[in-house]
Amino acid sequence: MTFLALAEPPVFPPLPAPSEPLSPEGLEAALREVGATRYHNLHPFHKLLHSGKLNRDQVRAWALNRYCYQSAIPRKDAALMSRCDDRELRREWLHRITDHDGFEGDTGGIERWLVLTDGLGLDRDYVVSKEGALPATKFAVEAYVRFVADHSLLEAVASSLTELFAPGIHAERISGMLANYDFINERVVAYFRRRLDQAPKDADFALDYVKKNARTVAEQRAVIRALTFKTEVLWAQLDALYFAYVEPGWPAPGAWRPGIALVEAG
Repeated sequence: MTFLALAEPPVFPPLPAPSEPLSPEGLEAALREVGATRYHNLHPFHKLLHSGKLNRDQVRAWALNRYCYQSAIPRKDAALMSRCDDRELRREWLHRITDHDGFEGDTGGIERWLVLTDGLGLDRDYVVSKEGALPATKFAVEAYVRFVADHSLLEAVASSLTELFAPGIHAERISGMLANYDFINERVVAYFRRRLDQAPKDADFALDYVKKNARTVAEQRAVIRALTFKTEVLWAQLDALYFAYVEPGWPAPGAWRPGIALVEAG
């Protein structure tokens, strides 16, 4: 199999670091610059995944590890709400939990992700146990949950702003995976199609909140750092996947390996 070869690593520009207060529009531009230069759509593993250059086992490894992140989102949002005295913010944030956990007639995003892993032939109980996830995946995900629990409410909200860039990566993922993998179908990409509608609404609210409440240089630097941290959480997960399942191909002790926990794809 031929993998994406990078002759040399790309050079990423410095992050925005305002020395005087930015206008709301200027702050938005700075936050969008973080996404343009740090979001994980730039990662080599992402490019391999969406261009059809991974085999089925490598896609399985990605989906299994990514479940750790998907399943932690409601915990992260509950941690944010537990420290929030603003009733309107709690009301708005609440649906993020039900979007993932499900509510009434909607099975939720976590269930839709498990439909993806089911479709890839992974045993559902094994996926949910997270037993086969890479240590770096677990550490990165828990670091995000702790960041939201321990930092200011403003920083916690700002860390969610990777959703500004999510619709683009979801659209690319849907088209690329459907076009390039015969084991991917519409049923298993349902998670991404739903997020095309959900993510922009969530991002618009969070961006408006940050622009209204980050007024000082210190606050604006903090929200830029918070969003940068979140991009690093996502990037670190792909670093671990590339190392374990692409090059050099060294999964950690106890991590999933091809042939483990496979069932007939549903």
